[in-house]
Amino acid sequence: MKLHDLTPPEGSRKTKHRVGRGIAGKGGKTAGRGTKGQKARGQIRAGFEGGQLPLMQRLPKLKGFTNPFRVEYTPVNVDAIAALGLSEITPDVLVAKGLAKKGEFVKVLGRGELSASMKVSAHGFSKSAEAAITGAGGSIEKVALPFAVRPAAKGNAHTNR
Repeated sequence: MKLHDLTPPEGSRKTKHRVGRGIAGKGGKTAGRGTKGQKARGQIRAGFEGGQLPLMQRLPKLKGFTNPFRVEYTPVNVDAIAALGLSEITPDVLVAKGLAKKGEFVKVLGRGELSASMKVSAHGFSKSAEAAITGAGGSIEKVALPFAVRPAAKGNAHTNR
C-alpha cells in the first residue's frame, strides 16, 4: 500500500449540501432560510443588537490622557553606585556596567549608604540621594537633557495652511 492508495472509510465523508441552486429539489428558492425577515436577508454586522443601543455605546469611554511631554528616567540607587567601587560615575559607566541602557536618562535615588566619596554625574537626583552623596564627601553634577523644553508630539502640531 502506498500513500496515494489511502482513502477514507466508506460513508465517513459526506458531500456538503449545496443550497440555493435553482427551484428544483431540496434547498431551492429560499435555501433553508424561511420567508422574509432579518435572518432571510443579508449579513448583520457584529455588535448589532436589533436597534437597541449597543453595549459598546452604553459603556463609558476611558478617562484621562497620555502626556506627550513625559520624560522617562532609569532609576539607579545609591547602593548600586556604592557597589561599583569607582571614584567617578557617569551615565556611560552605568551603561557599561549594565545598570542603564544606552540613550536613557538616569536618575539617582537615595536607597542605601555611601562610605567613600565619589563624583556622580546623572540627569537627575532625588533629594535623599543628593544628601547621601554630598554627606559622604562626594559631589554631584547634573547632565543637561538634550532639550530645553520638551518638543510637541508629532501628531499634535497644528500648522496654518
